Amino acid sequence: MPPWFAVPGIGRFSNDPSLTAAQIATLAAWADAKAPEGDIKDAPPPVHWAESWAIPQPDLVVKMTEGVALPASGDVDYTYEIVPTHFTEDRWVRSVEVLPSLRANVHHAVVYVRPPGSSWLQHAPIGVPFTADTLSDPEDRRGAHWTDADVLLVYAPGSSPDEWPATMAKFVPAGADLVFQMHYTTNGHAATDVTRVGMTFSKKPPPQRVLTLQLTNDHFVIPPGVPDFRVEARGTLPNDALLLSFFPHTHLRGVRFEYNIIRTKDDGLGKHGGVADSEREVESETLLRVNYHFHWQMSYRLAEPRLLKAGTELQAIAWYDNSRNNPHNPDPDAAVHWGDQTYDEMMVGFFDVAVAANLDKNSYFKREK
Repeated sequence: MPPWFAVPGIGRFSNDPSLTAAQIATLAAWADAKAPEGDIKDAPPPVHWAESWAIPQPDLVVKMTEGVALPASGDVDYTYEIVPTHFTEDRWVRSVEVLPSLRANVHHAVVYVRPPGSSWLQHAPIGVPFTADTLSDPEDRRGAHWTDADVLLVYAPGSSPDEWPATMAKFVPAGADLVFQMHYTTNGHAATDVTRVGMTFSKKPPPQRVLTLQLTNDHFVIPPGVPDFRVEARGTLPNDALLLSFFPHTHLRGVRFEYNIIRTKDDGLGKHGGVADSEREVESETLLRVNYHFHWQMSYRLAEPRLLKAGTELQAIAWYDNSRNNPHNPDPDAAVHWGDQTYDEMMVGFFDVAVAANLDKNSYFKREK
């Protein structure tokens, strides 16, 4: 523990906790010998497990102004809370961790950065929980369902904090707000959650800025009973970027997920060669393949970050088991669409990249003509 779901032999990851064959053999032999105790003089000092933060002691903790009251049962719509940072100067976030007070109730959390002057959720209340249905402005309601705002961190069961090397960090401008997007599930007990975000800061601006991007497909229908349904998303990088890590996300029917680089083979006939794009031969390089587990949603951090040039086409593929053989399947007789609740499905392939420090997300997505 913790488990590791990446398929061996595809990529190398700095947070891979897998044991070597020799280590496994040592443990197996020790177990076969009825686990004899070693010399107490050789024992390491006792481990002191962290009771709260896994990152270094935060320089700042930002918490919800008002807790979110959860019912004992039933669905809970996505809940938002906007919390001002009151930053008087720009901050570069070197490490960040999301810490709900009710971890058992949090399906996931996304903390967004809303810069000053942003029109996103501009009429929404500050410091109190709200849902899309409680907003009166149509544009705000749309914004509660989709945004391109910068992501500070994504949290899900089994996920770990983000910690970046000294050369890179995430950016939070002066006067920004943090927007907590919370997806709660009920468990038979009414309670109140107050989620916190802990951050440590770089002492000076780093040369690289970390952006969290995503490949998403929200137009799919998984037929009832199908054991191996495939959903794909593709996108082309508009500018160079250093690929750092992956964070795949589906719900209970998701069983596999992979990320690939897609290349069109050169046929020697020029850019198109008289052949339709759909007929051109392509090849793929798999960067990560995981046997997905909803209850252990993990980041996979490349041991060596990889430079991807502008124009690189990335592909994410998720497979779903909507059959009765899936023990986690809420309803194998249902056709499943994209939706917020756990019994619905999602297909999101988050990935982190490092770009020049002066590039925000909008600037990064400006393509050269």
